Amino acid sequence: MTAFLLVFLGAGLGGAARHGVHLGCARMCGPDYPWGTLTVNVAGSFAMGLIAAALAMRIGDSESWSHNVRLFLTTGILGGFTTFSAFSLDAFALWERGEMFSAGAYVAASVAGYILALGAALFLVRGLS
Repeated sequence: MTAFLLVFLGAGLGGAARHGVHLGCARMCGPDYPWGTLTVNVAGSFAMGLIAAALAMRIGDSESWSHNVRLFLTTGILGGFTTFSAFSLDAFALWERGEMFSAGAYVAASVAGYILALGAALFLVRGLS
């Protein structure tokens, strides 16, 4: 139950932060380019790298503490802020393990899949309207 509560609270904070970044970018840069999304994805990926490295260095200090912090920060806050950070970590982990082909295939399949899935859903809903 604690894990779900940590993720729930973190996701709310991350979602609110995402909204704030989108509003700020629209005011500063205008609404004609998705600066907010770009900023959120890059910042979220950078934050994921910082958190993953920091938590990896703390393994052994307190496994349950590290697990709860990881859930709150990565799955919760960064998950609410951007899921691109999780995608980036997964792709980089494959690359770091020397699985270059798998990493490239994962990136290509993900990006193509995301765009195709969105397009299919738009097509479906528009066709039903």
